[in-house]
Amino acid sequence: MIRKSCLIALMLCVLPGMAKATEKPKSDEKVQWTAYDRTRLDAWQWFAAPGTTETYGYLESLLRLGARQQTRHWSWQAELTQAAILDAPTTAVAPVLAEGQLGLGATYYASNGNNAYPAAAFFKQGWLGYASDKRRWSARLGRFEFFEGQEMQQSNSELAWLQTNRVAQRLIGNFGFSNAQRSVDGVEAHADGHDWDVTAAAARVDQGVFNMNGNPELNVDFQYAALTRREARGHLLWRTFAIGYHDGRTGILKTDNRPLPVRTVDHGNIRIGTYGGNVVAVIPAGSGTVDLMAWAAVQNGQWGAETHRGNGAAVEGGYHFGPGTKLPWMRGGWWRGSGDSNPNDTTHGTFFQILPTPRVYARLPFYNLMNSTDSFAQVMEKPVSKLALRADVHWLQLTSAQDLWYLSGGAFDNKVFGYVGRPANGKSSFATMADVSADWQATRSLALNFYYANAMGKSVIGSIYPTDKNMQFGYVELVYAWGGGKR
Repeated sequence: MIRKSCLIALMLCVLPGMAKATEKPKSDEKVQWTAYDRTRLDAWQWFAAPGTTETYGYLESLLRLGARQQTRHWSWQAELTQAAILDAPTTAVAPVLAEGQLGLGATYYASNGNNAYPAAAFFKQGWLGYASDKRRWSARLGRFEFFEGQEMQQSNSELAWLQTNRVAQRLIGNFGFSNAQRSVDGVEAHADGHDWDVTAAAARVDQGVFNMNGNPELNVDFQYAALTRREARGHLLWRTFAIGYHDGRTGILKTDNRPLPVRTVDHGNIRIGTYGGNVVAVIPAGSGTVDLMAWAAVQNGQWGAETHRGNGAAVEGGYHFGPGTKLPWMRGGWWRGSGDSNPNDTTHGTFFQILPTPRVYARLPFYNLMNSTDSFAQVMEKPVSKLALRADVHWLQLTSAQDLWYLSGGAFDNKVFGYVGRPANGKSSFATMADVSADWQATRSLALNFYYANAMGKSVIGSIYPTDKNMQFGYVELVYAWGGGKR
């Protein structure tokens, strides 16, 4: 059955568009049938842990089939998913707790009952929406994917890229890089003007991400409110937001830097408020444009038995040379997510990333934005319209040497916490990471994507993996699209 689904994936590979409640309607539009299949071949060489398999490959197959319709006032979407992993490594989970799972192949294996060939079909989306005349307000209710930070569509292509890749999903997203991805059950509402948007949402989180069965709900929920406004004739965008988060899975061991006996007896709920904003600007300068981005948030609340206080901030900028110069878009930036400096007090000080799509901000998925300081440079170019090239270099530190090295992207089932933490051992020098990618839109329907990255571990990683503190990861991905826009 799994092999048959993989063959279907290789031949079909189709991608649906997502029906947003804010899209402009077409009166009496017919039902649109959509399909999406993503086939990805992954190759890992994790940091060496003797006695385990740190070098391996596996295949991911993700098939999504759906239907949607939008009329003058009403809209709806229904979608099924069939997700499968083929040949996940069976010996890539180290017996030494600090070494843990050696890459995402090991995570898929462990998250699906130690199954090297996990597969499941589940109800991905099913919602009903209503919009007023002229789209002044709209709402939808049911199961859907939610992307914070992307409430308004931008006509300026550079501003749209920055919003999608440097603002959206820092805190809540669908974890689109994972094979089962993330949906939520709830309600989302918008009030819209020409240059502004007010969004509110409340939802419970569904299982998925690394667990191939995305049907069940988790005892995890969030509330979201944001005001987004476009200024300066579409060259500047700002947003202010507030997020409430609750995790009631009190029987699950929390991931933080406290001693294990202390965490074991902490069965309190997690309730966190996050308050912040961001601004993005694209300014004409000479033959090209200067881009600027700033993002910041503070957090308070309860982390079980502890008081929670966290914060995070990012500052970025770049210059996009004009088309006549044949020079690329060059950018750089800095991120700092707070860490906890004292595991023995009553305050949890680690910035909590909530439910993000972590790979947007950590393309080599061996870290995230928690207890992390990241200085980076990136170069992007489109030598032809159908080919996008990108290269990044990241200089990574842990913000606090008394905290943990954090991985992953939040709650995804009722058995594990969702974030993984490994000891810093009193060190903060983490890694230097470099990567390259090439995304080729061969036709309107067919896309082929390539990625390769190398991480050179420093003292934090060397203290856990002394045999070899270097890592490589790469993939080749095939996508064929039909029935809507790109996801």
